[in-house]
Order: sequence, then structure tokens, then C-alpha cells
Amino acid sequence: MPFFEYRITLYPIEQFKEFAFFCSEDGHCSLGEIPGDQVEKLMDVLNEMGRNGWELVQIISRPSGIVALWKRSIK
Repeated sequence: MPFFEYRITLYPIEQFKEFAFFCSEDGHCSLGEIPGDQVEKLMDVLNEMGRNGWELVQIISRPSGIVALWKRSIK
């Protein structure tokens, strides 16, 4: 049976000033028009954590920044 460890990280809004996430009235959410450098910053975060064995479980956009929930297998 696999075991996991979890990590929750907050990335301050200053890192993602122009990051936008929109939800329609029916609850469908999608990324808005995001400048390329903001996408690159998010990809850098995802790739850095991935190289260290962390898998993104969920990402939440908050007024204070982005909250990411990660997990990775432990032996």
C-alpha cells in the first residue's frame, strides 16, 4: 500500500499580479486572458515542485495569492 506526504504552499499575489481565474454563472471556471510571463511563472513553480517528486493535487486562487496542495510518495 503506498504512503504519501502532503504539502500546502502559498504563493503571494505579488508573484502573480495579473493571474486571472473566471467562473461563469453555471459554475464553469477557466483561466482568463493571462499574460505569457504569468503563465511562465506558474509553469516554473509546477516544474520545480515536480522535479522534487511533488504532484499537484489542487490549486486555489485566493485574494492573497495562490494556494497549492501537493503530494508525493514516501517509502
